[in-house]
Amino acid sequence: MIRLLRTISLLGAVFLGIAGQAQVLRVYQKHYVVPVVKENTHTIVTRLCVNRAEAYPHAYLKTIRIDLTGTTDLSDIVGIKIWGTTDSNFLSQKNLSSASIFGQYILEAGNNNIINISGQYRLSKKYEYLWLGVQLKHTAEVGNEIHLAVQSVNIDGQWFKINEGKVPARRVATAVRSAGQDNVHTSRIPGIAKAPNGDLLAIYDARYASARDLQGDIDIGLSRSTDKGNSWSPVQPIMDMGMWGGLPEKFNGVSDPCILVDKNSNTVFVAGLWMHGVLDNNGLWIEGLTDTSTVWNHQWRNRGSQPGLDVKQTSQFLLVKSTDNGKTWSQPINLTAMCKKEEWWLWAPAPGNGIVLKDGTLVFPTQGRDATGKAFSNITYSKDGGKTWKTSKPASASSTTECAVVELSDGALMLNMRTNANKGVTGPDNGRTVAVTRDLGETWQVHPTSRNALPEPVCMASLYRHDYKSLDGKNRSVLLFVNPNSKTHRNNITLKLSFDDGLTWPTDKYVLLDELNGRGYSCITSVDDETIGILYESSQADLVFEKISLTELIK
Repeated sequence: MIRLLRTISLLGAVFLGIAGQAQVLRVYQKHYVVPVVKENTHTIVTRLCVNRAEAYPHAYLKTIRIDLTGTTDLSDIVGIKIWGTTDSNFLSQKNLSSASIFGQYILEAGNNNIINISGQYRLSKKYEYLWLGVQLKHTAEVGNEIHLAVQSVNIDGQWFKINEGKVPARRVATAVRSAGQDNVHTSRIPGIAKAPNGDLLAIYDARYASARDLQGDIDIGLSRSTDKGNSWSPVQPIMDMGMWGGLPEKFNGVSDPCILVDKNSNTVFVAGLWMHGVLDNNGLWIEGLTDTSTVWNHQWRNRGSQPGLDVKQTSQFLLVKSTDNGKTWSQPINLTAMCKKEEWWLWAPAPGNGIVLKDGTLVFPTQGRDATGKAFSNITYSKDGGKTWKTSKPASASSTTECAVVELSDGALMLNMRTNANKGVTGPDNGRTVAVTRDLGETWQVHPTSRNALPEPVCMASLYRHDYKSLDGKNRSVLLFVNPNSKTHRNNITLKLSFDDGLTWPTDKYVLLDELNGRGYSCITSVDDETIGILYESSQADLVFEKISLTELIK
């Protein structure tokens, strides 16, 4: 929504030198809430719209005055650049080259909060748009804030003040993965967790050839941060089925990773779904696939995965583990025969993160398709440190998929589920399905917030419990939830908080992370006792990492 900050009215005799001819000029300022990504050349954060009732063939925008008051550290900023277009659509990284440059400013040590950027921009159309982009140093601290607003503009030598209004904070972020990085076409489906030694481990689909889901040339990749998320290592494949069975890699894809850290044994587990070959639309395995074969199917599409346990019948649930903080990994362990019911069409990890219960039980959120092909969500757990696993009953009779699990204060487990019935629903009954179990999924109860508290555009979401000590020294916890806060589009990525085990999610605690369109998946972790980290599919890069202090969230 464009915010009208001030209407500037000018007499034509003053502006044009033509007596008796009244003209009207309006200037609008719109702030975009997006992560300011260190790796991007510039991140567009603000748009000016100049609206003129009639043409001014000799009018020029000469200076834009910018206020940076509130920015955490001005030395994070390399410079600010301004582009001009007649197109109101968001000026993204991809189309910067199509716009004309108004001017730029390089910040130096000791710069004041107020800066002027000068240029000579002819105002010849009814609507002209000026876009302000920020470039950061690669050393900028993730979590710092950038505050930027246009204070005033100079047109043909006259200054006109623009009321700044409330300026939103844009957080410094880092691109953990960008399109094309390390020869990976697209990185998708984030998971994140803190290793026993404190390193942050980000996992994701490394989709080498295209952005498309399985089946395809996809490995589970890992990137590591040793400095609390400020920088990340290149991709390290940790689950790669290569040319297993003599088929090309594009017919041995692994996807949908989920990470679980067991600090009791200092073991990190990562689950993924492996598809070998392709099943046709009748559920029959296709013979004779080669590098030139173009057939494709998906485990959730038609009969892309079928009843049975064999690799030529159904997609396989794989697990790898590390005992050295994710530096080296075991060979894949196949849990399909152990846990999948033969009549199910599919059993798969739900992407994101698993948890360890207070009693040491390991729990992965999982999903699948039942004997009729209908989607379901459940949990899969181990009582012996990951040696054996058992999968639960479905948590809901509704068609649900990608789910997230937390342990509540009373020891019950809450499962929050993507809900297919929400597609096309924009009324009050759009919402995530939520269920609770007290017996590891043998029985489930509908939670009071189910289908009414957390809207979604049918997309994965993340749920996480963070434990902390309050100022009075008491042990407390907060539930954190991230998803596209929309019923129709994967935009407005928003962090929400609950201080009562998910019974309420107060709107005054919402934190908007990225308002523009992206792919929408996310995962949350504790960076430390006082800091929350979010890895998500952003409008600004494939996978962006932000962090927020607990003090800001609970104030």
